[in-house]
Amino acid sequence: MTRRTDQLKLGAFLANSGHHVAAWRHPLAQADASLDFEHFKAIARSAERGRFDALFVADVVALWGHHLDALSRTARGEHFEPLTLMAALAAVTEHIGLIATATTSYNEPYHIARKFASLDHLSKGRAAWNLVTSVVSDEAWNFGRESHIEHADRYQRAEEFHDVVKGLWDSWDDDAFPRDKASGQYFDPDKLHTLNHRGQHFAVRGPLNVARPPQGHPVLVQAGASEPGKALAARVAEVIFASHHELPAAQAFYQDIKQRAAALGRDPDHIKILPGVTPFIGETREQAQALFDEFQALIDPVLGLRLLADTLGEDIDLSGHDLDGPLPETPAGQRGSRRDQVLEVARRDNLSIRQLYLRLAGGNPVIGTPEDIADTFEAWFQGRACDGFNVFFPYFPGSIDTFVDQVIPLLQARGLFRREYEGRTLRENLGLPRPANRFSAREEARA
Repeated sequence: MTRRTDQLKLGAFLANSGHHVAAWRHPLAQADASLDFEHFKAIARSAERGRFDALFVADVVALWGHHLDALSRTARGEHFEPLTLMAALAAVTEHIGLIATATTSYNEPYHIARKFASLDHLSKGRAAWNLVTSVVSDEAWNFGRESHIEHADRYQRAEEFHDVVKGLWDSWDDDAFPRDKASGQYFDPDKLHTLNHRGQHFAVRGPLNVARPPQGHPVLVQAGASEPGKALAARVAEVIFASHHELPAAQAFYQDIKQRAAALGRDPDHIKILPGVTPFIGETREQAQALFDEFQALIDPVLGLRLLADTLGEDIDLSGHDLDGPLPETPAGQRGSRRDQVLEVARRDNLSIRQLYLRLAGGNPVIGTPEDIADTFEAWFQGRACDGFNVFFPYFPGSIDTFVDQVIPLLQARGLFRREYEGRTLRENLGLPRPANRFSAREEARA
């Protein structure tokens, strides 16, 4: 296999006290971090010091589930609204990208187009939209619905939603605003385009009341392991967050998505696939393993069982089953989905219920010395299992500084990661092209 000459892309996941579900209980973590802006500002600056491509924040527009006994044992009961947080972080950073999550199921396209265009202007071209269709069914109750939109319908809505948003971002030509004091013309009406979209789910006239974003379109991020999710990702995503824990599965997903994109006429190099990974770093492998074990020991069984049930689906009732016994017979879900992946691992490795929820809670851990972490990153990257990683730091604030100080220099020394930001915008740093305005392109083609 030919050695790659491009470089890793790295995202830093922002998660209150840390990504580990019991992080807030550990002495190394800040327990009251959820709404502390100074905490997030320090993390953002550490990530920028490490030359990370982007910060990423996940979101649901509800509590993370209505099982309060389990939820009360996590730090997930409160968190910032993502676009608000990213707008604030835009003011205290200069180079790092800002990826905010927003659902297509419980928003309107005009809202999302306007907000992300604004964030792109505020940050001078560093905004990215993580397009999700919502996985927490409780969200429906906050928007006048008694039940969640069906899986297939959510993805159909998401496809049209995406198309409307991108159309609205093209409401203005790049040079539509001369702001000429002498002539008195603020904008050129001939360079304004009205979308006039009418589809199955949306009727949106437009135009957007924000100038075209500096990046043309903010970067589009998506994560989908089911068949509809992969189809959407191959068609629209520029960055894909993946969840594979093993190299062969990651390689198969990587190849599948790149081939699907090529079949749709897209350049596969313009899709960056970033699996999530959680580094536990120690001076020795034994110290790193001990650190991981400390976090795992803090997971309450009530929380562990809820985490497992949420992954497998709320139709799964594990009450009354022996935690140290096998998982009961469980039907598969959407083919290739997270649920299917978990069931496959449980059966293959003969895991008990407790072992399985601990496996889930641990995320995708890479446990070892800084050299071990760098070796794993290089093996996955050169093995064409990824284009980089979405790094889930187990606890904040300390684990990101350990990574930046001890792992990043190793990646840089191996030529796998940048020493300085090369571009001005997130697109430029990711090596993604700036899209042309569809309306201008059509007019040029007719001319």
